[in-house]
Amino acid sequence: MKTIRTKTMASAVAIAAALSPAPARTETTQSALSREAGTLSDKFSGLARVMAGKYDWKPGEGVRSVGDVFNLIVMENGLLVGTLTGAGAGRGGGSGAQVIAPEKMQEALKTSYANLQKAIEGVSDADLKAPVKLFGRDMTKEEAVRFLFGDQHEHLGQSIAYARSNGVVPPWSK
Repeated sequence: MKTIRTKTMASAVAIAAALSPAPARTETTQSALSREAGTLSDKFSGLARVMAGKYDWKPGEGVRSVGDVFNLIVMENGLLVGTLTGAGAGRGGGSGAQVIAPEKMQEALKTSYANLQKAIEGVSDADLKAPVKLFGRDMTKEEAVRFLFGDQHEHLGQSIAYARSNGVVPPWSK
C-alpha cells in the first residue's frame, strides 16, 4: 500500500485550483445592453470624426445625408432615454435641432450614449419587462432597447457604406 503525503496532495489541489478557469461571471441584461451602447457610441463617434467635412454628403436624392444619420442616432437615443425613464413616453417623430459642426456632433453622439447607458443601468429587472409604446407599437422596455439597437446597427452599416463611398476607412478597420 502506498502512502500519499498530505503536503504533496495539498500542493496538487492548490495548483489545480489556480490553473482551473475562474467561474463564469453572469452578466446582467442591463450591463450587456450598456456595453452594447458603448460599442455603438465608439463606432458612431469614430465615424463622425473621420467623416468631418462630409456631413452634407448623401448617395442620392431622398436619402439621408451623413449628418442626417448621425442626428437621427442622437434623436433615437434621447427617445430611448425618455422611454426608459418615463420622461418621454416613446412617441418618436420630432427631429430637434440638427447638429452640423463636427466637434459638436461627436460630443452629441457621445453624450447621448452616455445618457442612454445611465438610463439602462438604472432600470431594474422588473422594469425592463414593463410595457411601453414605441412608434405606436406595444413592447417592453427591454424590447424597445433591442429594437432601437437593431435599427442603429442598420444605420451603422449605412454609415460605413457612406464612409467607404467617400474613400474614408472606419477608424476600427485600420
